[in-house]
Amino acid sequence: MAIRHLAAAAVSLALAGAACAAESRGPVTNLPLPRYVSMKAAKGNVRRGPSLTHKIDWVFKRRGMPLEITAEYGHWRRVQDRDGAGGWVHYALLSGVRTVLVEEDMLTVHSRPDTRAPVTAAFELGVVARLGECEPAWCEISAGGYSGWAPKKKLWGVAPDELRE
Repeated sequence: MAIRHLAAAAVSLALAGAACAAESRGPVTNLPLPRYVSMKAAKGNVRRGPSLTHKIDWVFKRRGMPLEITAEYGHWRRVQDRDGAGGWVHYALLSGVRTVLVEEDMLTVHSRPDTRAPVTAAFELGVVARLGECEPAWCEISAGGYSGWAPKKKLWGVAPDELRE
């Protein structure tokens, strides 16, 4: 039992050290931390630590849900959702396909990144939309066969300063 506690402490120290030494780069992938991804699977166990021996705290059950990766350890990624809930998920359950969560009910999207442009659709609160191009204040999103430009500040899953072509 003491060996198990020592191993857990060693993992914690390694993760803390990796986070400091990485300077916003993942020690496994060398990709930026934090960064956004989405759920590839329709169901994914969220664990207390980065291994199958750690307890499952809950299960993500929404394919495409945007998540933020905050740490890496081997094949495991520490993620959190829009509400800050999270834990460790196996990397095979995640996708690099970018999605966002609509944070305003009946969010109108426009044909161009301009409030005066024609409205192309309105998305309900909580809709998961595919993320396209992003400018400083606007992002192009699509869901359910509809697409348009929405103010970035009304979406979760994209950094405020993020630009995408």
